[in-house]
Amino acid sequence: MTFGLIAFAAEVGEPVPVKDVVADYTEDVARVLAYGYDYVHRAAPGMGLTDLAVEAGGQALAAAGVAARDVDLLVLAITDIAEYLYWDAAAAVAHRLGLSWAEAVLVDQGCAGGVTAFDTLAGRFATHLSYDTALVIGANRTTEEYWNRLDTHSLLFSDGAAAAVASRNAASLRWRTSYAETDGRYADFFRLDDGGGAKPFGPGTPPPKVRDAWQIMEHFQYDSDRMAAFADEINDRTARAVHRACKQAGITEDDLAWLLLLNDNPRVIAAQADLIGVPTSRTNIRGARQHGHFGAADHLFELGNLHASGELGLGDYVALATNGRGMHWACTILWS
Repeated sequence: MTFGLIAFAAEVGEPVPVKDVVADYTEDVARVLAYGYDYVHRAAPGMGLTDLAVEAGGQALAAAGVAARDVDLLVLAITDIAEYLYWDAAAAVAHRLGLSWAEAVLVDQGCAGGVTAFDTLAGRFATHLSYDTALVIGANRTTEEYWNRLDTHSLLFSDGAAAAVASRNAASLRWRTSYAETDGRYADFFRLDDGGGAKPFGPGTPPPKVRDAWQIMEHFQYDSDRMAAFADEINDRTARAVHRACKQAGITEDDLAWLLLLNDNPRVIAAQADLIGVPTSRTNIRGARQHGHFGAADHLFELGNLHASGELGLGDYVALATNGRGMHWACTILWS
């Protein structure tokens, strides 16, 4: 069983130079500028996560020439919270796109969801033999009341959605394999402590803030060596996911024409590419600097750009590798 991708589309917020807005988000301007990003994309007020997803999904269906009634499955991967709690964003997107008969699945594994979504596609195509066409969307819309897009992490967060149409009978960008692993010891990282069942929102309370990367130091008892070791573990396990996916696909890392990682800062992309054994010239390092981090939309966004550029050759293997809160590590390999 396999499937392939036949069309891509994206809907992103307005690009703004990081240097022009960084002081609005943090006093530590030099640190944020040192990450090396040129732009981030910010959605207009009132433009929600599902609005971005609907725009990207509709454009992808139009590009593929696929009618809404012919879509059997929608998989939506998100990073930040959607517009509402107690609400199925995937079902809402499916309804707005007119996917009256499609199954809708929500993937909520943080930044890893855009890659683990391919495993969901593969599983549904394998177990539902009547499914011929699927729409997969990755989306991120930073909720700035909870999350500082420039100062929470060493990735700078952009707003946007990217979509692809998957077909059981596609001749190109065929799915070969997916690998994923999870380490729940780190599940509390970036947790929003208020608003859940343990501590519901109270009347008159100010919006809570997501735990940031610097508060994670508390987990490691403010030991900089242990924090550095955790950063190394993130990179090592991202590389391991690629190594294991390559083994499953029956190829080597040398066979990879392209390695698409998270739109992380250039230092992290270079470190992960080196561990995997792929030169940075065959990664998304330029796109990451230019656009910022779209969360679960990164890989579909960069893959769509690569496909449109004409740089993707017939028979090329492409690895989509990721890490995300949870913590999750994953890799999907496609063959063009």
